[in-house]
Amino acid sequence: MRHIHPLKLANSSMDAGRSVEMIPGRVWSFWNKVKMPSDGNHPLTLQFGLINHEGRYLTAEMFGFKVNASAPSMKKKQIWTLEQDTQDSRVVYLRSHLRRYLASDKDGKVTCETDGRHSDCRFLIVAQSDGRWALQSEQHLRFFGGSRDYLSCFAQGITDAELWSVHLALHPQANLLSVARKRYAHLSEEDGEISVDMNIPWGVASILTLVYQNGKYCLKTCDSRFLSNDGKLVKQSDKTTTYTLELKCGKLAFKDCEGKYLSPTGPTGTLRSGRCSKPGKDELFDLEESQPQVVLMAANGKYVSMRQGVSLAANQEDETDMETFQMEMDKESRKCTFRTMQGNYWALVAHGGIQRTASQLSANSMFAMEWLGHKLALKANNGKYICTKKNGQLLAVSDSIGEDEQLSLKLINRPMLILRGENGFVCHHKNSNTLDASRSVYDIFSLQFSNGAYHIKGVNGRFWYVNSAGLVCSDGEAPEDFSVELRERGRLAIRSTNGRYLRGDQGGTLKADGLSLSSSALWEY
Repeated sequence: MRHIHPLKLANSSMDAGRSVEMIPGRVWSFWNKVKMPSDGNHPLTLQFGLINHEGRYLTAEMFGFKVNASAPSMKKKQIWTLEQDTQDSRVVYLRSHLRRYLASDKDGKVTCETDGRHSDCRFLIVAQSDGRWALQSEQHLRFFGGSRDYLSCFAQGITDAELWSVHLALHPQANLLSVARKRYAHLSEEDGEISVDMNIPWGVASILTLVYQNGKYCLKTCDSRFLSNDGKLVKQSDKTTTYTLELKCGKLAFKDCEGKYLSPTGPTGTLRSGRCSKPGKDELFDLEESQPQVVLMAANGKYVSMRQGVSLAANQEDETDMETFQMEMDKESRKCTFRTMQGNYWALVAHGGIQRTASQLSANSMFAMEWLGHKLALKANNGKYICTKKNGQLLAVSDSIGEDEQLSLKLINRPMLILRGENGFVCHHKNSNTLDASRSVYDIFSLQFSNGAYHIKGVNGRFWYVNSAGLVCSDGEAPEDFSVELRERGRLAIRSTNGRYLRGDQGGTLKADGLSLSSSALWEY
């Protein structure tokens, strides 16, 4: 199934009722722009494409910093970032992928060449009832619109030519947090519902996918069911599973086909439509970045666990929450931390021991990753590699990597895999067995773990493989092994059996020919 990802914003004013704190010099976060914590889950940031009345995207060209509305799909040049003025919350700035700002002069001429914000860059958003935006120059009070190369900001009123649809450029898989209950949504299989009663979004059950269908959104669970407005989970989507997204005070609300809003109800917080025809605090949600959660198997064939106490040991044969850890990447050092479901972190202690006792991040809770094909080695802050002793205990005491220093890492909360690269999403090619890597639409693939390696399967039940020309194909009858490397926060790399990284080439085709780890070989997941 193929999906595109626009957004309905149903406020009469983008800033009406806004009470969130704005931080100087920061991009306005779509959901709630407060200072991000250094650990845990993070709100998503608003980047988007703007689609005019002819279905074409606003584009910032590299040559001459020109703008037009000619592109039929959203790629890098069509992505814009919204920044809010720190003094006047009504005013926004639109920044292109070249880090230049959209501007309009008194004669309505539109440019995008200034690298600093000034009065001609200040716009007001006038949101319409159908979710589209009109952009008004604050300085000159004229509206921005047009088609192809003929764009201007000179209209005195709003017609169809001055309206822009918003197409989010965010990854559609995330965690959903209830503002009122301060609890996360998750699939409750035994109750057949989405419950909102989880303190920390844990396991695959807490992953929800926002699926766009005919101008509205569906909420899809990890077992591929859709949320109906009566709270039931169904296998097929219909009008009862589609919702309009609205924005209020920096938070999301989901309006159903009858004009009512989703909210958590009852002791378990069953997610269903209530009686309200206007969203209050109970109907508001944050959408947060979903961190990778993993289980680790040591050389002795046992899972790393915290079941036995504060010290970590590889001594369990079953995967439970006690063997599951959340990996959180540091942007600067690219080291990782391992967080437990209780919110504590792995930490290096005396004599090289590894315990799950850290309540705050420090240098001793950071680990460097060295990827070794289907295996991983971890180096602690003392410069030693973590090894597994005969009794299963984990100790950071090794100077080099041998068999006892290698771990298999299984990513457990991405059974449905959606990949987005620097130029767009990965999806099946329309007319061949290859894969596109620069599309504004995406396909959902299955990620299957197999003895340290991964198999990737499409909706057609066929597997990915690499052909003799280095092209990644999607019609394999038998699975082919790939290595998955969690390299940066929110981004992974994939290696084929030839040792090359999967990357999108200049033509937008997915190939397995990357000799080194470059930006074209990193994928949001």
